[in-house]
Amino acid sequence: MSKEILINAETQEKRVAIVGDGQLLEFHIERPQDRTIVGNIYKGRIEAVMPAIGAAFVDIGLAKNGFLYLSEIASAYESVEAPQQTPIKEVKKGQEVLVQVVKESFGTKGPRLSTQIGLAGRYLVIMPLDKQGGISRRIEDEAERRRLREIFKGLKFPDPVGFIVRTASSGRSQQELIRDAQFLYKMWKRLEKNAQGKKAPALVYEEYDLALRAIRDSFTDDVTRLIVDSKPEFYRIQHFMRTFLSYLCKKVELYRGDDLFGAKDVEKQINHIFESHVYLKSKAYLIIEPTEGLVVIDVNSGGFKKKVNQEEMAFKVNAEAAVEIARQLVLRDLGGIIVIDFIDMEREAHRRELLNIFKKALETDRAKYDILGISKFGIVEMTRERIHKTVQMLSFHPCPYCKGKGKLRSPQTMGIFALKELKRYLKGKSLKQASVTMAAPVIDEILKDKEALRALEHKYRIKINLISNPAMHLEDIKIA
Repeated sequence: MSKEILINAETQEKRVAIVGDGQLLEFHIERPQDRTIVGNIYKGRIEAVMPAIGAAFVDIGLAKNGFLYLSEIASAYESVEAPQQTPIKEVKKGQEVLVQVVKESFGTKGPRLSTQIGLAGRYLVIMPLDKQGGISRRIEDEAERRRLREIFKGLKFPDPVGFIVRTASSGRSQQELIRDAQFLYKMWKRLEKNAQGKKAPALVYEEYDLALRAIRDSFTDDVTRLIVDSKPEFYRIQHFMRTFLSYLCKKVELYRGDDLFGAKDVEKQINHIFESHVYLKSKAYLIIEPTEGLVVIDVNSGGFKKKVNQEEMAFKVNAEAAVEIARQLVLRDLGGIIVIDFIDMEREAHRRELLNIFKKALETDRAKYDILGISKFGIVEMTRERIHKTVQMLSFHPCPYCKGKGKLRSPQTMGIFALKELKRYLKGKSLKQASVTMAAPVIDEILKDKEALRALEHKYRIKINLISNPAMHLEDIKIA
Protein backbone atom coordinates (compact mmCIF):
# COMPACT_ATOMS: atom_id res chain seq x y z
CA MET A 1 0.00 0.00 0.00
CA SER A 2 1.44 3.39 -1.01
CA LYS A 3 0.80 6.17 1.48
CA GLU A 4 0.71 9.96 1.49
CA ILE A 5 1.00 12.34 4.43
CA LEU A 6 -1.19 15.43 3.98
CA ILE A 7 -0.66 18.48 6.20
CA ASN A 8 -3.20 21.30 6.31
CA ALA A 9 -1.73 24.24 8.27
CA GLU A 10 -3.97 27.14 9.29
CA THR A 11 -3.40 29.79 11.96
CA GLN A 12 -6.18 28.25 14.10
CA GLU A 13 -5.13 24.61 13.75
CA LYS A 14 -2.93 22.04 12.05
CA ARG A 15 -4.38 18.83 10.64
CA VAL A 16 -2.50 15.76 9.52
CA ALA A 17 -4.07 12.99 7.45
CA ILE A 18 -2.30 9.78 6.49
CA VAL A 19 -3.90 8.24 3.42
CA GLY A 20 -3.30 4.81 1.90
CA ASP A 21 -4.65 4.11 -1.59
CA GLY A 22 -7.17 6.92 -1.14
CA GLN A 23 -8.45 5.66 2.23
CA LEU A 24 -7.99 7.71 5.41
CA LEU A 25 -5.81 5.70 7.81
CA GLU A 26 -4.95 8.27 10.47
CA PHE A 27 -6.17 11.75 11.30
CA HIS A 28 -4.88 14.18 13.92
CA ILE A 29 -5.67 17.76 14.94
CA GLU A 30 -3.59 20.19 16.99
CA ARG A 31 -4.62 23.70 17.99
CA PRO A 32 -2.38 26.25 19.72
CA GLN A 33 -4.53 26.29 22.88
CA ASP A 34 -4.82 22.48 22.92
CA ARG A 35 -1.27 21.55 21.98
CA THR A 36 -0.31 18.25 23.55
CA ILE A 37 2.08 18.14 26.49
CA VAL A 38 2.76 14.40 26.09
CA GLY A 39 6.52 13.97 25.73
CA ASN A 40 7.32 17.26 27.47
CA ILE A 41 9.92 17.05 30.25
CA TYR A 42 9.58 19.15 33.39
CA LYS A 43 11.57 19.82 36.49
CA GLY A 44 8.80 19.34 39.04
CA ARG A 45 8.28 19.63 42.76
CA ILE A 46 6.41 17.03 44.80
CA GLU A 47 3.36 18.70 46.35
CA ALA A 48 1.81 15.73 48.15
CA VAL A 49 2.73 12.12 48.89
CA MET A 50 -0.17 9.64 49.07
CA PRO A 51 1.19 6.28 50.38
CA ALA A 52 -2.34 4.81 50.48
CA ILE A 53 -2.54 4.89 46.68
CA GLY A 54 1.20 4.61 46.10
CA ALA A 55 1.45 7.92 44.28
CA ALA A 56 2.64 11.49 44.51
CA PHE A 57 1.21 14.68 43.05
CA VAL A 58 3.82 16.80 41.32
CA ASP A 59 3.68 20.52 40.53
CA ILE A 60 5.05 20.99 37.00
CA GLY A 61 3.76 24.53 36.56
CA LEU A 62 0.41 23.65 34.97
CA ALA A 63 -3.16 24.16 36.20
CA LYS A 64 -3.36 20.56 37.47
CA ASN A 65 -0.68 18.69 39.37
CA GLY A 66 0.70 15.61 37.65
CA PHE A 67 0.22 12.06 38.95
CA LEU A 68 3.38 9.99 39.55
CA TYR A 69 3.63 6.48 40.99
CA LEU A 70 5.94 6.36 44.03
CA SER A 71 7.64 3.22 42.74
CA GLU A 72 8.97 5.24 39.79
CA ILE A 73 10.70 7.79 41.97
CA ALA A 74 13.29 5.13 42.76
CA SER A 75 15.12 6.24 39.60
CA ALA A 76 14.37 9.96 39.86
CA TYR A 77 16.61 12.84 40.83
CA GLU A 78 16.76 14.08 44.41
CA SER A 79 18.41 16.99 42.63
CA VAL A 80 19.06 17.21 38.91
CA GLU A 81 22.80 17.51 39.50
CA ALA A 82 23.06 14.24 41.42
CA PRO A 83 20.97 11.32 40.24
CA GLN A 84 20.47 8.69 42.90
CA GLN A 85 18.18 5.90 44.03
CA THR A 86 15.49 7.27 46.32
CA PRO A 87 13.66 4.76 48.57
CA ILE A 88 9.90 5.23 48.51
CA LYS A 89 9.76 5.90 52.27
CA GLU A 90 12.10 8.89 51.80
CA VAL A 91 9.97 10.64 49.18
CA LYS A 92 8.97 13.97 50.69
CA LYS A 93 6.96 17.06 49.86
CA GLY A 94 9.14 19.71 48.25
CA GLN A 95 11.50 17.20 46.63
CA GLU A 96 12.49 18.06 43.05
CA VAL A 97 12.18 15.44 40.36
CA LEU A 98 12.67 15.31 36.58
CA VAL A 99 9.53 13.92 34.96
CA GLN A 100 8.06 13.35 31.51
CA VAL A 101 4.36 13.53 30.62
CA VAL A 102 3.15 10.17 29.31
CA LYS A 103 -0.59 10.86 29.27
CA GLU A 104 -2.70 13.99 28.84
CA SER A 105 -5.07 15.35 31.47
CA PHE A 106 -8.55 13.82 31.15
CA GLY A 107 -11.58 15.25 32.91
CA THR A 108 -10.64 16.06 36.50
CA LYS A 109 -7.42 14.02 36.35
CA GLY A 110 -4.07 15.72 35.94
CA PRO A 111 -1.40 14.51 33.49
CA ARG A 112 0.22 11.12 34.11
CA LEU A 113 3.97 11.47 34.72
CA SER A 114 6.95 9.17 34.59
CA THR A 115 10.56 9.43 35.72
CA GLN A 116 11.56 7.02 32.94
CA ILE A 117 12.70 9.79 30.59
CA GLY A 118 12.66 8.94 26.88
CA LEU A 119 13.63 11.10 23.90
CA ALA A 120 12.47 9.79 20.54
CA GLY A 121 14.51 10.07 17.37
CA ARG A 122 13.85 8.75 13.88
CA TYR A 123 14.92 5.19 14.68
CA LEU A 124 15.67 5.13 18.41
CA VAL A 125 14.45 6.27 21.78
CA ILE A 126 17.19 7.19 24.26
CA MET A 127 16.48 6.17 27.87
CA PRO A 128 19.17 8.10 29.77
CA LEU A 129 18.11 6.86 33.23
CA ASP A 130 17.60 3.25 32.12
CA LYS A 131 20.77 1.48 31.05
CA GLN A 132 19.06 -1.63 29.63
CA GLY A 133 17.16 -0.63 26.48
CA GLY A 134 15.60 -3.13 24.07
CA ILE A 135 14.26 -3.83 20.58
CA SER A 136 10.69 -3.27 19.41
CA ARG A 137 8.63 -6.47 19.55
CA ARG A 138 7.24 -5.61 16.14
CA ILE A 139 10.63 -6.40 14.60
CA GLU A 140 10.01 -10.14 14.39
CA ASP A 141 12.85 -11.28 12.10
CA GLU A 142 15.39 -12.93 14.42
CA ALA A 143 18.36 -12.25 12.10
CA GLU A 144 17.51 -8.54 12.04
CA ARG A 145 17.17 -8.48 15.83
CA ARG A 146 20.64 -10.06 16.15
CA ARG A 147 22.11 -7.49 13.73
CA LEU A 148 20.62 -4.61 15.74
CA ARG A 149 21.90 -6.05 19.04
CA GLU A 150 25.42 -6.26 17.61
CA ILE A 151 25.32 -2.63 16.47
CA PHE A 152 24.34 -1.34 19.91
CA LYS A 153 26.62 -3.70 21.81
CA GLY A 154 29.63 -1.76 20.55
CA LEU A 155 28.09 1.70 21.03
CA LYS A 156 29.83 3.63 23.84
CA PHE A 157 29.14 7.05 25.33
CA PRO A 158 30.83 8.97 28.21
CA ASP A 159 27.75 8.24 30.38
CA PRO A 160 25.99 4.87 30.12
CA VAL A 161 22.53 5.21 28.56
CA GLY A 162 19.95 2.81 27.18
CA PHE A 163 18.27 2.80 23.77
CA ILE A 164 14.98 1.37 22.60
CA VAL A 165 15.23 0.37 18.94
CA ARG A 166 12.06 1.50 17.16
CA THR A 167 10.30 -0.44 14.42
CA ALA A 168 11.46 2.13 11.83
CA SER A 169 15.09 1.06 12.45
CA SER A 170 14.55 -2.31 10.74
CA GLY A 171 16.80 -2.47 7.67
CA ARG A 172 18.56 0.84 8.37
CA SER A 173 22.32 0.97 8.04
CA GLN A 174 24.71 0.99 10.99
CA GLN A 175 25.76 4.54 10.09
CA GLU A 176 22.15 5.83 10.18
CA LEU A 177 21.47 4.23 13.56
CA ILE A 178 24.70 5.47 15.13
CA ARG A 179 24.04 8.98 13.81
CA ASP A 180 20.59 8.92 15.42
CA ALA A 181 22.05 7.66 18.71
CA GLN A 182 24.71 10.39 18.77
CA PHE A 183 22.14 13.09 18.06
CA LEU A 184 19.87 11.86 20.89
CA TYR A 185 22.77 11.65 23.34
CA LYS A 186 23.78 15.27 22.59
CA MET A 187 20.15 16.34 22.98
CA TRP A 188 19.98 14.64 26.38
CA LYS A 189 23.20 16.31 27.61
CA ARG A 190 21.87 19.74 26.54
CA LEU A 191 18.57 18.99 28.27
CA GLU A 192 20.36 17.86 31.45
CA LYS A 193 22.43 21.06 31.53
CA ASN A 194 19.31 23.14 30.89
CA ALA A 195 17.53 21.44 33.81
CA GLN A 196 20.37 22.28 36.22
CA GLY A 197 19.90 25.99 35.62
CA LYS A 198 16.14 25.98 36.22
CA LYS A 199 14.12 26.18 39.42
CA ALA A 200 11.12 23.86 39.78
CA PRO A 201 8.48 23.93 38.46
CA ALA A 202 9.84 24.52 34.97
CA LEU A 203 9.59 23.20 31.41
CA VAL A 204 12.90 21.63 30.41
CA TYR A 205 12.08 20.09 27.01
CA GLU A 206 9.10 20.56 24.69
CA GLU A 207 8.06 17.73 22.38
CA TYR A 208 7.74 18.34 18.62
CA ASP A 209 4.47 19.76 17.33
CA LEU A 210 1.99 17.65 15.33
CA ALA A 211 3.56 18.13 11.89
CA LEU A 212 7.09 17.23 12.99
CA ARG A 213 5.87 14.29 15.09
CA ALA A 214 4.04 12.93 12.04
CA ILE A 215 7.23 13.17 10.00
CA ARG A 216 9.34 11.54 12.68
CA ASP A 217 6.90 8.71 13.42
CA SER A 218 5.08 8.11 10.13
CA PHE A 219 7.39 9.07 7.25
CA THR A 220 8.33 5.47 6.53
CA ASP A 221 9.60 3.91 3.29
CA ASP A 222 6.08 3.17 2.06
CA VAL A 223 5.19 6.89 2.10
CA THR A 224 5.48 8.15 -1.49
CA ARG A 225 5.17 11.85 -0.65
CA LEU A 226 4.31 14.45 1.95
CA ILE A 227 2.13 17.35 0.77
CA VAL A 228 1.72 20.55 2.80
CA ASP A 229 -0.52 23.48 1.84
CA SER A 230 1.29 26.29 3.69
CA LYS A 231 4.46 27.93 2.37
CA PRO A 232 5.89 28.85 5.84
CA GLU A 233 5.15 25.31 7.07
CA PHE A 234 6.72 23.87 3.91
CA TYR A 235 9.98 25.76 4.55
CA ARG A 236 9.97 24.78 8.24
CA ILE A 237 9.50 21.12 7.33
CA GLN A 238 12.23 21.34 4.67
CA HIS A 239 14.65 22.73 7.29
CA PHE A 240 13.76 19.91 9.69
CA MET A 241 14.16 17.29 6.96
CA ARG A 242 17.54 18.62 5.85
CA THR A 243 18.75 18.33 9.44
CA PHE A 244 17.44 14.86 10.25
CA LEU A 245 16.06 13.15 7.13
CA SER A 246 17.82 14.73 4.16
CA TYR A 247 17.29 11.64 1.96
CA LEU A 248 13.50 12.20 2.15
CA CYS A 249 13.53 15.91 1.17
CA LYS A 250 12.65 15.16 -2.46
CA LYS A 251 9.36 13.59 -1.31
CA VAL A 252 8.10 16.85 0.25
CA GLU A 253 5.77 18.95 -1.95
CA LEU A 254 4.06 22.32 -1.55
CA TYR A 255 0.37 22.26 -2.55
CA ARG A 256 -0.57 25.47 -4.35
CA GLY A 257 -4.32 24.93 -4.62
CA ASP A 258 -7.06 26.15 -2.27
CA ASP A 259 -8.29 22.94 -0.63
CA LEU A 260 -5.79 20.09 -0.17
CA PHE A 261 -8.09 17.82 1.86
CA GLY A 262 -10.99 18.44 -0.52
CA ALA A 263 -8.89 17.70 -3.59
CA LYS A 264 -7.71 14.42 -2.04
CA ASP A 265 -11.29 13.44 -1.04
CA VAL A 266 -10.24 13.38 2.60
CA GLU A 267 -12.62 15.98 4.08
CA LYS A 268 -15.65 13.78 3.46
CA GLN A 269 -13.92 10.83 5.15
CA ILE A 270 -12.98 12.99 8.15
CA ASN A 271 -16.64 13.91 8.68
CA HIS A 272 -17.53 10.21 8.96
CA ILE A 273 -15.14 9.82 11.93
CA PHE A 274 -17.73 11.43 14.20
CA GLU A 275 -20.66 9.22 13.18
CA SER A 276 -21.74 6.35 15.41
CA HIS A 277 -22.65 4.15 12.42
CA VAL A 278 -19.88 2.89 10.12
CA TYR A 279 -21.09 1.11 6.97
CA LEU A 280 -19.07 -1.68 5.37
CA LYS A 281 -18.85 -2.64 1.69
CA SER A 282 -21.05 -5.71 2.32
CA LYS A 283 -23.79 -3.36 3.65
CA ALA A 284 -23.21 -4.64 7.18
CA TYR A 285 -22.40 -1.90 9.70
CA LEU A 286 -20.76 -1.10 13.03
CA ILE A 287 -22.18 0.95 15.88
CA ILE A 288 -19.45 2.65 17.93
CA GLU A 289 -20.46 4.10 21.29
CA PRO A 290 -17.61 5.58 23.37
CA THR A 291 -17.97 6.61 27.01
CA GLU A 292 -15.31 8.12 29.29
CA GLY A 293 -13.70 4.80 30.18
CA LEU A 294 -15.40 2.21 27.97
CA VAL A 295 -16.02 1.81 24.25
CA VAL A 296 -18.71 -0.57 22.97
CA ILE A 297 -18.60 -1.67 19.32
CA ASP A 298 -21.49 -3.69 17.92
CA VAL A 299 -21.31 -5.58 14.60
CA ASN A 300 -24.58 -5.86 12.65
CA SER A 301 -25.23 -7.84 9.45
CA GLY A 302 -27.53 -5.06 8.15
CA GLY A 303 -28.22 -5.46 4.43
CA PHE A 304 -25.77 -8.34 3.82
CA LYS A 305 -27.42 -10.30 0.97
CA LYS A 306 -25.04 -13.06 -0.14
CA LYS A 307 -26.60 -16.51 -0.39
CA VAL A 308 -24.62 -18.36 2.28
CA ASN A 309 -25.70 -20.13 5.43
CA GLN A 310 -25.93 -18.31 8.76
CA GLU A 311 -22.52 -19.43 10.01
CA GLU A 312 -20.71 -18.43 6.79
CA MET A 313 -22.56 -15.11 6.72
CA ALA A 314 -21.54 -14.37 10.30
CA PHE A 315 -17.89 -15.19 9.60
CA LYS A 316 -17.72 -13.10 6.40
CA VAL A 317 -19.31 -10.06 8.07
CA ASN A 318 -17.15 -10.43 11.18
CA ALA A 319 -13.94 -10.74 9.13
CA GLU A 320 -14.73 -7.55 7.22
CA ALA A 321 -15.75 -5.80 10.46
CA ALA A 322 -12.55 -6.82 12.27
CA VAL A 323 -10.36 -5.02 9.71
CA GLU A 324 -12.55 -1.91 9.83
CA ILE A 325 -12.65 -1.88 13.63
CA ALA A 326 -8.83 -1.90 13.76
CA ARG A 327 -8.85 1.10 11.41
CA GLN A 328 -11.49 2.93 13.44
CA LEU A 329 -9.58 2.43 16.71
CA VAL A 330 -6.64 4.31 15.20
CA LEU A 331 -8.72 6.92 13.36
CA ARG A 332 -10.74 7.84 16.45
CA ASP A 333 -7.88 7.09 18.87
CA LEU A 334 -10.28 5.10 21.03
CA GLY A 335 -8.83 4.01 24.35
CA GLY A 336 -9.56 2.44 27.71
CA ILE A 337 -11.57 -0.78 27.88
CA ILE A 338 -13.02 -1.78 24.50
CA VAL A 339 -15.75 -4.41 24.13
CA ILE A 340 -16.53 -5.67 20.63
CA ASP A 341 -19.72 -7.67 20.06
CA PHE A 342 -19.23 -9.69 16.88
CA ILE A 343 -22.06 -11.72 15.34
CA ASP A 344 -22.35 -15.12 17.05
CA MET A 345 -20.52 -18.01 15.38
CA GLU A 346 -20.87 -21.68 16.29
CA ARG A 347 -17.50 -22.94 15.03
CA GLU A 348 -14.49 -22.55 17.30
CA ALA A 349 -12.24 -22.52 14.20
CA HIS A 350 -14.08 -19.46 12.88
CA ARG A 351 -13.67 -17.66 16.20
CA ARG A 352 -9.92 -18.39 16.26
CA GLU A 353 -9.49 -17.26 12.65
CA LEU A 354 -11.46 -14.07 13.34
CA LEU A 355 -9.20 -13.23 16.28
CA ASN A 356 -6.12 -13.75 14.09
CA ILE A 357 -7.58 -11.44 11.40
CA PHE A 358 -8.22 -8.78 14.05
CA LYS A 359 -4.71 -9.08 15.52
CA LYS A 360 -3.11 -8.84 12.08
CA ALA A 361 -5.16 -5.73 11.28
CA LEU A 362 -3.88 -4.13 14.51
CA GLU A 363 -0.19 -4.71 13.68
CA THR A 364 0.27 -1.17 12.35
CA ASP A 365 -1.30 0.41 15.47
CA ARG A 366 1.44 2.27 17.38
CA ALA A 367 -0.59 2.42 20.60
CA LYS A 368 -0.14 -0.28 23.23
CA TYR A 369 -3.02 -2.72 23.39
CA ASP A 370 -3.90 -6.03 24.99
CA ILE A 371 -6.53 -8.46 23.64
CA LEU A 372 -8.01 -10.92 26.14
CA GLY A 373 -9.43 -13.30 23.55
CA ILE A 374 -12.86 -14.10 22.11
CA SER A 375 -15.74 -15.72 23.97
CA LYS A 376 -18.15 -18.32 22.55
CA PHE A 377 -20.67 -15.48 22.20
CA GLY A 378 -18.31 -13.54 19.90
CA ILE A 379 -17.32 -10.96 22.52
CA VAL A 380 -13.78 -9.57 22.29
CA GLU A 381 -12.43 -7.59 25.24
CA MET A 382 -9.32 -5.48 24.89
CA THR A 383 -7.57 -2.46 26.32
CA ARG A 384 -5.86 0.24 24.30
CA GLU A 385 -3.82 3.13 25.60
CA ARG A 386 -5.09 6.62 24.95
CA ILE A 387 -2.31 9.19 25.15
CA HIS A 388 -3.69 12.32 23.51
CA LYS A 389 -7.07 13.97 23.55
CA THR A 390 -9.12 12.37 20.80
CA VAL A 391 -10.23 14.15 17.64
CA GLN A 392 -13.78 13.93 18.97
CA MET A 393 -12.80 15.61 22.27
CA LEU A 394 -11.15 18.47 20.36
CA SER A 395 -13.97 18.86 17.82
CA PHE A 396 -17.11 18.53 19.97
CA HIS A 397 -18.47 19.61 23.33
CA PRO A 398 -21.35 18.01 25.27
CA CYS A 399 -24.77 18.82 23.83
CA PRO A 400 -26.39 21.52 26.04
CA TYR A 401 -29.83 20.18 25.08
CA CYS A 402 -29.66 16.43 25.57
CA LYS A 403 -26.95 16.62 28.32
CA GLY A 404 -25.22 13.56 26.95
CA LYS A 405 -28.33 11.37 26.63
CA GLY A 406 -27.98 11.43 22.85
CA LYS A 407 -31.78 11.49 22.49
CA LEU A 408 -34.58 14.07 22.83
CA ARG A 409 -38.09 13.59 24.13
CA SER A 410 -40.61 13.08 21.35
CA PRO A 411 -43.14 15.82 20.42
CA GLN A 412 -45.92 13.61 21.82
CA THR A 413 -44.12 13.26 25.17
CA MET A 414 -43.47 17.01 25.23
CA GLY A 415 -47.12 17.75 24.45
CA ILE A 416 -48.26 15.73 27.49
CA PHE A 417 -45.54 17.34 29.61
CA ALA A 418 -46.56 20.85 28.46
CA LEU A 419 -50.16 20.36 29.59
CA LYS A 420 -48.98 19.10 32.99
CA GLU A 421 -46.70 22.14 33.37
CA LEU A 422 -49.59 24.42 32.38
CA LYS A 423 -51.80 22.77 34.99
CA ARG A 424 -49.17 23.42 37.68
CA TYR A 425 -48.81 27.03 36.52
CA LEU A 426 -52.57 27.73 36.65
CA LYS A 427 -53.15 26.15 40.05
CA GLY A 428 -54.10 28.81 42.59
CA LYS A 429 -54.13 31.62 40.03
CA SER A 430 -57.09 33.63 38.73
CA LEU A 431 -56.30 34.56 35.13
CA LYS A 432 -58.35 35.39 32.05
CA GLN A 433 -55.84 33.95 29.60
CA ALA A 434 -52.44 32.24 29.43
CA SER A 435 -49.97 31.86 26.57
CA VAL A 436 -47.82 28.76 26.01
CA THR A 437 -44.89 29.17 23.58
CA MET A 438 -43.38 25.97 22.17
CA ALA A 439 -41.82 24.41 19.11
CA ALA A 440 -44.29 23.76 16.27
CA PRO A 441 -44.15 19.90 16.41
CA VAL A 442 -45.23 20.00 20.08
CA ILE A 443 -48.20 22.25 19.32
CA ASP A 444 -49.21 19.94 16.49
CA GLU A 445 -49.32 17.01 18.92
CA ILE A 446 -51.45 18.95 21.45
CA LEU A 447 -53.94 19.96 18.75
CA LYS A 448 -54.39 16.33 17.72
CA ASP A 449 -56.38 15.90 20.95
CA LYS A 450 -58.10 19.22 21.61
CA GLU A 451 -60.28 17.71 24.35
CA ALA A 452 -57.43 17.83 26.89
CA LEU A 453 -56.85 21.51 26.12
CA ARG A 454 -60.57 22.35 26.34
CA ALA A 455 -60.83 20.52 29.67
CA LEU A 456 -58.11 22.76 31.11
CA GLU A 457 -59.82 25.91 29.78
CA HIS A 458 -63.13 24.81 31.29
CA LYS A 459 -61.61 23.84 34.67
CA TYR A 460 -59.72 27.11 35.17
CA ARG A 461 -62.18 29.32 33.22
CA ILE A 462 -59.37 30.65 31.05
CA LYS A 463 -58.44 31.16 27.42
CA ILE A 464 -55.23 29.27 26.48
CA ASN A 465 -53.19 30.54 23.52
CA LEU A 466 -50.67 28.19 21.87
CA ILE A 467 -47.84 30.15 20.22
CA SER A 468 -45.39 28.49 17.83
CA ASN A 469 -41.77 29.63 17.90
CA PRO A 470 -39.57 27.97 15.23
CA ALA A 471 -36.42 29.12 17.06
CA MET A 472 -37.30 27.25 20.24
CA HIS A 473 -35.76 23.90 21.14
CA LEU A 474 -38.12 20.92 21.11
CA GLU A 475 -37.85 20.48 24.90
CA ASP A 476 -38.32 24.16 25.81
CA ILE A 477 -41.66 25.53 27.06
CA LYS A 478 -42.49 29.13 28.02
CA ILE A 479 -45.75 29.88 29.90
CA ALA A 480 -46.91 33.44 30.56
